[in-house]
Amino acid sequence: MGKTKMKRFKPNPFAPAGVSGSTSMRSVEEEEELDDDSPAGELLEKLQNPCADIREYTCARIAKMVQHKQAIPSFLEKDIVRCMGPMLLDQSLAVREAAAGALRNLSACGGHEVCDDMVKQDIMTPLVILLRECSAGFDSSRVNSPNGKSASKNCIEDVASEAVHLLWNLCESSSTAVSVFNKENLLHILLRCLQKFPTHKELSVSAAYCLQTVTEDNPELLNTVSAPELQVLESIMQSSVSDTESILLRTLVSGSLWNLKSVIPSNSQADSINAVIRILSSALDVDAGQMILQLKEAEKHIPALSVDAEMEEAKPVVSDDVLNEGDGMDEGLKPGRRKVKNDDISDLLPPKNVELRQAEALLIGQQTALELIVNMCCSEEPSDDEWEDQSSSDDSDVCMEHAAYEINGQLLSPLCLSAEVHSALMNYDIPKKVIDKTAFPNNAAVDVCLSSPSWRSLEKRMQKIQCRALTCLHNMLSVLDVEGLGGVSALQALAQHLSQLVFSQTEILKQEEFLEAISSAVRSLLQILASKNIPQCITPEQLMTLCEAGVRCSIVSVRVNAVGIMGITGSVLAKETNVMETLKMIGHFLLQVTTKDPSLVVTGEALDALFDVFADGKEAEEAATQIKLLQALKTFQPVFKARLRKEGRLSYSPDQLCVLDNVKMNLRRFIAYQEAIQKTCLS
Repeated sequence: MGKTKMKRFKPNPFAPAGVSGSTSMRSVEEEEELDDDSPAGELLEKLQNPCADIREYTCARIAKMVQHKQAIPSFLEKDIVRCMGPMLLDQSLAVREAAAGALRNLSACGGHEVCDDMVKQDIMTPLVILLRECSAGFDSSRVNSPNGKSASKNCIEDVASEAVHLLWNLCESSSTAVSVFNKENLLHILLRCLQKFPTHKELSVSAAYCLQTVTEDNPELLNTVSAPELQVLESIMQSSVSDTESILLRTLVSGSLWNLKSVIPSNSQADSINAVIRILSSALDVDAGQMILQLKEAEKHIPALSVDAEMEEAKPVVSDDVLNEGDGMDEGLKPGRRKVKNDDISDLLPPKNVELRQAEALLIGQQTALELIVNMCCSEEPSDDEWEDQSSSDDSDVCMEHAAYEINGQLLSPLCLSAEVHSALMNYDIPKKVIDKTAFPNNAAVDVCLSSPSWRSLEKRMQKIQCRALTCLHNMLSVLDVEGLGGVSALQALAQHLSQLVFSQTEILKQEEFLEAISSAVRSLLQILASKNIPQCITPEQLMTLCEAGVRCSIVSVRVNAVGIMGITGSVLAKETNVMETLKMIGHFLLQVTTKDPSLVVTGEALDALFDVFADGKEAEEAATQIKLLQALKTFQPVFKARLRKEGRLSYSPDQLCVLDNVKMNLRRFIAYQEAIQKTCLS
C-alpha cells in the first residue's frame, strides 16, 4: 500500500509556559482545594472594585483558579470573557498584566474550544487596543501607568508579554483571530516585541512563537510582508548572543522565515534557506544532557530558602479578608482604596528559576529545530488528525494497481528536495546530527532531573526530542538518496543503531509516542535497504518483537507500520533460500492482523503485505500452502467486502476508500493466483 506517510508538525500553542507563571512547582495555596468561599461569580464581581490592588489580586486569583480545568466551566457560565475583557484596558498597568495573564491561562488550560469561544465573544477588540498601547509605550524605558502613577514593578513589556502569549493561543485555535491579526496589521507589533531581545526575553520569545503560528498557511499575511520586515527577522537570526533562550528565539524566528520563504526575492532564497538551516544546525549542536548537568550544578550555588521562607513565599499577599471588606475607608488612605499588606502580588506564583528556564529553552529549541526539519522534508501538508486517521499509503496515486508501486523492483520516492534545501542539509551535516539526537537521553541528566520536583518535567522533554528526531529521520529517509545518508555502510550502521534502541530497554515499546516514531523510521530504512538490495542487519525475529508490540498499539499508524515492516521483511526473504519457517511465521502474523484488527486501513495494509510476501518463489509457495493461506483468504474475502460496504463511507476518507477498493481488487486477483498455483502443483 505504499510508503509510510510523512509527518508534519505545527507549533503547539499551549506549551511551553502555556500558563502565566511556572506550573512545574505548586505553591501551598495551589495544593489546597478550589476556594469555595470565592466562587466564580463572586470573584468576577470583585473586578468592579474601585481599589486597583483588589482588582489586580482578583485577576491573579482567577489566573490560578482557571489552571484547574474543572473550574473553567463555572467561569465560562459567569461570562468571564465579558467581565475580564475591560480589565485589559484598566487604568492600572498592574491590573492589565494580571488580567492578560488570567485570560492567557484560560486560553491555555481551556484548549481550542475555549479559545474559539473567547474570539466569538470579541476578546480580540480589547486585546488589539492593548497591544497597540503597549507598542506605543515601548519607547519609554520606564513607563507610567495610564492614571499617572509610576509603574515601579509592572513595566509595559511585562503586560505585552502576557498579551502576546494570549494572542498566540487565540490565533492557533481560531481562523477568525488570524483574520483580525491580518486586518489590524499586528505583524509590526510582533516585530517590535521581537526586537526587545535580550532585555525582555520572555516578551521576545512569546512574540516569536506567535509569529511562527500566524505566518503558517496564511497567504493573506504573506501578501503584506515587506522587505524591511524580513530584514528584522534576518537581523535577529544573525545575533551572536549564545545563551539557550537566544537559541530558542533564533530557532523560532528561523521557522517564521521558512514560512515566509515564498515572498523572499528569488535571488536571496538560497541564502535565506542556508541561514535557516544554519540556525537549526547550531541548535542541534548543543549537548543537552551536559548543559542540563551544568545548569543543575550552577543552581546548587544559589542560596536556598528555608522551609519557613518557602511557606511564606507561597502565601498570597492580599488576604481574603481584604477582598470581603466593606466600603468603609481606613484612616490615612485615599477614597476608594483598601489597606493591603503589600503592593506586590508576585508571590501568588512560584519564583522563577533561571537555570530551569534556560534548560527548558534549550530543549524546546532543539525540539522546534527537529520539527522544522521534519516539515522541510515533507511535501504533503496533512493536519495532525489526518496523520492519525489516514493510512500510511493514501498518496495521490493510490488508485494505481499494486504492481505500480514498484518499477523494476525499485520503490518509488515520493519527492525530491529542492537543490537549495538538499545542499544546506548536507553542508551542515544535518542527517548525522538528527541521528545523534535519536539516542536515549543522557542517563546522568535524567537522574538529576528526576531527583528534583521542579526539574522532573524535563525528562519528558528529553524523550520528546528523541521521538522528534526519529520522526525527522523517517522523513529524511524518504527524501534523501543513499549517498546523502552516508552510503551503504552508514545505512547498515543506522540499522544496528535502531535495533539497539528497540531492544535496549524492555519497557520502551510500551510508550506509544516512541513506538510510532521508531516504527516509522525502521520501516523507511527497510524500504531503502530493500530497494537498493542492501543486506538488512536486523533479524526477522528482532523485527517480529517490534511488530508484535506495534499491533497491540492503539495508534492506527503504528499498526500500519508494523505490518508494513513485516511485508518488506518477508518480500526480501522470499527471494532467498532456507527461509520457509520464517516466512510461515510472518504469514501467521499477517493473517492474524488481517482477520482481527478493527481498522480496515490496517487490514488493507496487512493484505497488501501478504501479497508482497507470497507473490513469488518456491519457498513462499510452500509456506503459503502450509499455513493454508488460500483457504484463510477465501474465507475472509466476503467478510472484507461486507465490512467495506458497512463501514467504508461512514468511517473512512475518499482517499482511504480508494486504497481499500484497490486492495479488494488485488485480493480477488491474489486468490485466483494462489488457486492457479495449487492446480499446477496437483497436476
